[in-house]
Amino acid sequence: MSDTATSTASIVKSSLGWSIALSVLMIIAGVLAIGLPPIAGITVTLLVGWLLIFSGAAHLVFAWHMGRAGTVVWELLVGVAYIVAGGYVLMHPLVSMVALTLALAVFLFVEAILEFVLSFKLRPMPGSGWLIADGIITLVLAIMIWRTWPSNTGWVLGTLVGISILFSGVSRLMLSLGARRLASKLP
Repeated sequence: MSDTATSTASIVKSSLGWSIALSVLMIIAGVLAIGLPPIAGITVTLLVGWLLIFSGAAHLVFAWHMGRAGTVVWELLVGVAYIVAGGYVLMHPLVSMVALTLALAVFLFVEAILEFVLSFKLRPMPGSGWLIADGIITLVLAIMIWRTWPSNTGWVLGTLVGISILFSGVSRLMLSLGARRLASKLP
């Protein structure tokens, strides 16, 4: 057997440990979010606010490195828009949670579609059926959010994001364990 095949097998085996650890962390995070939905919902909202501010700052920094005046003006405007939106989210987290709840429904719908596509691409691999289960659950969550919005804002971000993270962790764990079984057959 060549050195390349041996090193590839060892890389695969070592990365599976990290994949399993990440899956377990996702499961724990999902359980915590389900158990504390208002805290998880506000946390998600505040995280989005800070991400918008940091993205705005990045646009402002990028604007200073642009060569043309027209490009600098647009980058500055985009950066300011991000910072203003992030500041609004941070100053009004409950109102922002209502908008994020609807955005979550759209995100989960897109995630479900992508999970279905990925499950068909990985169909012959052991554990790929868990991706179909993850896609079905994620699609049901997206429909639940959309049908009860905006009255569901108080609990939906924490609970449903927690459920999605939990099932994503479980599906990734099953996929990683299936890959580990295959990798154990490698030299």
